[in-house]
Formats: sequence, structure tokens, C-alpha cells
Amino acid sequence: MKPTIGFIGLGLMGKPMAGNLLKAGFPVVVWNRTKSRADELVSAGARFGANPRDTASEADVLITIVSDPPAIEEILWGAGNALDGLRRGSTLIDSSTISPDLTRRVAAACAEKGVDYLDAPVTGGDWGAKKGELVFMIGGKPEVFERVKPVFEAMGKKFFLLGPNGSGQTVKLAMNLILALEVEALAEALALATRGGVAGEKLVEVMQSSMARAGVLDVKAPSILKNEFAASFPLRLMHKDMRLALELAAKEGVTLPAAAAAYATYSAVKEASKDDPDYAAVARFWNKS
Repeated sequence: MKPTIGFIGLGLMGKPMAGNLLKAGFPVVVWNRTKSRADELVSAGARFGANPRDTASEADVLITIVSDPPAIEEILWGAGNALDGLRRGSTLIDSSTISPDLTRRVAAACAEKGVDYLDAPVTGGDWGAKKGELVFMIGGKPEVFERVKPVFEAMGKKFFLLGPNGSGQTVKLAMNLILALEVEALAEALALATRGGVAGEKLVEVMQSSMARAGVLDVKAPSILKNEFAASFPLRLMHKDMRLALELAAKEGVTLPAAAAAYATYSAVKEASKDDPDYAAVARFWNKS
């Protein structure tokens, strides 16, 4: 018999992840602040929990994926919190992107209750979540990962066990920093080429055949060229992840000059945007004039 999965956070990533668990035959109990986001999953067979504690109390494995550190703190320590509902011997998997320090705080709280814990942020965009092809960066004990691996396999295609709790979040912040810098560099290069009288498509074509080739060209260049920024990963979340990376760097005594400059650009675009665009919308910094 498959373990019951509790799932908290039904945003762009969480909803399709929970849907894939249902398709794989897991009993699923879901909770989200906006209940209507769960309607499709409930119609497909999930149960909607009364609150995070109720959702956790039914779960052999609880998965959380929410927007930021305050959100996970509210889920785990707020009114009707999930930590109060977790049973000894159950497992908490947090796929939110938060700080390594907060991750270790969660791990300690779980250990006090006899609950296993994995930090397991993801990459792959909403399309990867829908296809069940996410990549997980995991911090925690190998034996815990092996026990719940079938749960991960319902949602993803690659799983990197990176070290103790906090390791998954550290790698996720470093990787998102690379993605943010790559997209900013692409936007800058396109601005330079087009102001110089060369079509942006021509630059991208050359880049695809050179050492500048990168996956972001396939995914983000079309959006920038069309000036269309429907969010597969919102700029506000990338901005948050960049802030967390810079805070981690300050704590570790690492100077990140390129990241700091890019963060200022993302901040300017975030403040100026009246919608909730994809992080490729950083290109608006150069398109505005």
C-alpha cells in the first residue's frame, strides 16, 4: 500500500506536482490558503485538509512548497501548524526555496518530534512540474531519501543528494543565481545588438552555434524577443532567491559583485512592473526607453 501524501502549496509548481502524485496512485491530502486552487485536485480524488495540521496528521510523507521563508514559517509554526500534526516516523519534504539556516531550524524541530526531514528544492519550471520531469536538489540522510524515493520519482526525473540538511538549499540558491545572471546577460547582449542595428534573432542564432549556447536561450530568448513574459518562474520569486543568495554570501564572507549588480536591476524591474511577470522580464530594464 502506498503512503499517504500530504501536500501544502498549490501554486505554479505545487499543483501539478500534487497532480502527478495522484496519477501515480498515491492517496493525497492537500491544503492551500486559496481553497479554489485545490478544486481540480479534489475532483481527481484528493482530499482537502482543514488546515496544515490536519493535512500533516494524515500524512506519512508531507510535502511543502510555498513562496518564501515567512510562508514556510507560518505553515510550520503558525496557527493550525503542520509541525503539530506530524507523526513520529513520518517524513517532511520541503521543496520551497528558503535559506539554509531556516532549513536547519526546520530540521531541528523535526528531529525533536522524531520526524525525518529533507530539504528538496526543485528546478525545471512549471512545464517540468506538469511533465513530472523536475530536478530535485536534496539535503538530508541518504537512508531517508531512499525510503521516500518512489514519491520523488512520481514528480521528477533527476535527484541529487548533496549532503546534510541545508545542502539542497545552498545549491538551489547558487544555481538560481547563475540563471538570473544568464538571463540578465542575454538581455544586455540583445539590447546592445539591437541598438547597434542587428536583429536580436540574429544574435541568438549565432549564440546557439557558439560557446555562449545555454539552455536559457531555448526557454527565455523567445520571450525576450517577443516582449511577452507570462510567468513560468515569476520575477518576484527570482528576486527573493537572489536576496537569499546575497544574504548567504554575506554570512559566508563571499563577495558577489556581479550578483549584487544584477540584483539591483531585477529590483528596479520588479518595482516598475504592474503585473506578475516571468523573471525574463528583467529585459524591460532596457526596453523601457
